[in-house]
Parts: sequence; structure tokens; C-alpha cells
Amino acid sequence: MLKKLLRTSARWLLYLMVLSLIPVILLRWIPSPGSTLMVERWIEFRQQGSDVNIRHQWVPYANISDSIKMAVIAGEDQRFAEHHGFDLKAIRAAMEHNLEGGSLRGASTISQQVAKNQFLWSGRSWVRKGLEVWFTAWIEVLWPKQRILEIYLNVAEWDQGVFGIDAAARHHFNVGAATLSDRQAAQLAAVLPSPIRWSAARPSDYVQRRATWIQRQARQLGGRHYLDQMEAGRPRPDWLRFAYWQERVSLK
Repeated sequence: MLKKLLRTSARWLLYLMVLSLIPVILLRWIPSPGSTLMVERWIEFRQQGSDVNIRHQWVPYANISDSIKMAVIAGEDQRFAEHHGFDLKAIRAAMEHNLEGGSLRGASTISQQVAKNQFLWSGRSWVRKGLEVWFTAWIEVLWPKQRILEIYLNVAEWDQGVFGIDAAARHHFNVGAATLSDRQAAQLAAVLPSPIRWSAARPSDYVQRRATWIQRQARQLGGRHYLDQMEAGRPRPDWLRFAYWQERVSLK
């Protein structure tokens, strides 16, 4: 009886695992119509009786400025072109920093954030973390880096009800995603750790400092050359890598 139950459970688990890959496969080619985070926010707004609506408009990769592509890489995941979904060096650095008693620091890659925002729910639990690992691994297997960045920019949250770079650019600066300046892009990337608390259009002193740091990092990473290498599927050589964890501490 127990063996039969285990076999049945294993079979259903396998079915669910295969089923979970269908949206990952489809999103390799079709625009994302939305994300679970957007649904979660919409439910929260309705429960609170808020009149805030979800603003989101898909923009293809070619219609997104290079400035914001480089800004989010510089601010969120500088080894994006090199790792396979999990930045082990950043994870070790974050763990050491946290053990030393500093402010808690995460080490989620852009790929992990796509997995979480597109397919999962907010909050912390081992179940959600395990599913995040599962989706991140398959995203890296099935999507090129360019597609991962495209999805990320189109589902990231930039203010209450504001999702995706086009809605964010229009909300904060009254421009489209294709015409963001370097500074506007840096300010948008600077608020990503806490887009509800901070404003890209009305940046605090900290956001201004972080935006300046992001601009400097984007230049050191190589700008358009970095994107060309990433789009061609070629990681940057070691000598171009810039160790940025220590400098980030000075921004606090």
C-alpha cells in the first residue's frame, strides 16, 4: 500500500514538474501578458479598497534603451552574462557580509528575480525558494540571456501598480522606454531594491548617490560592448570583471 502511494505521488510530482515547464517554454517566444506578482498586487489593492490600477505594457527588447539594460545589470547583477542563474561568488560575499553583522544583503541574480516575479509569490519560505531554484535553472537552460533581460525589464515593479520599463518610464519621466537617458535609467535602476519606498522621479540623496554609482559601474562594464557580448552568448573575460561588492558598502 505504501509503495503504491509513493509511486502515485512520484508520478503526480513528475506530471506537475513537466506541467510547470509549459509557461517557461511558451515565454521563450511570446510576450509575457503579466506576472504572478502583478496578480498579487491587484488582489492587495482590491482588498485594501485602493483605486490603484496595474499599469503594464510589453515592450520588445529592440525598443528598450541600452541605458536601462546596462543600468539594471550594473545595479542588480554585474555577472549576469557569466553565471548560469546563480552567482556563487555574490552569494558567498553576501553570506560573509551578513555574518559580520552588517545590514542584510541578498544575492539574487536577474534570472532568479525573473523566476520569482514571473512565476511565484512574494514572501520567504523554503518551498518558494526551492521553486525559485527550479524555475531559474530552466529559464537559464531554455532562454538566452537577452530574453531573460527582456522579460525582467517588462515585469519588474517600479512603483505601486507600475510594472515594466515602459510604464515606469512614462510614470516617472513621461518618456518611452526607448528614449530613457543614462541618468533617468540609473535612477530607475537605483530604486529597484525598494521601488515603493523610493522614487526615481524624486530621488533622495541616497538614490542620487546610488544612481551615480550605477552610471559609473555601467561605463566600467563596457556599455554597448557588454550587451553585444551578452547578446552573442559570449561571457566577458575575467580581466573585464569589476569587483563591486566592497564599493556598495560605502553607499549605505
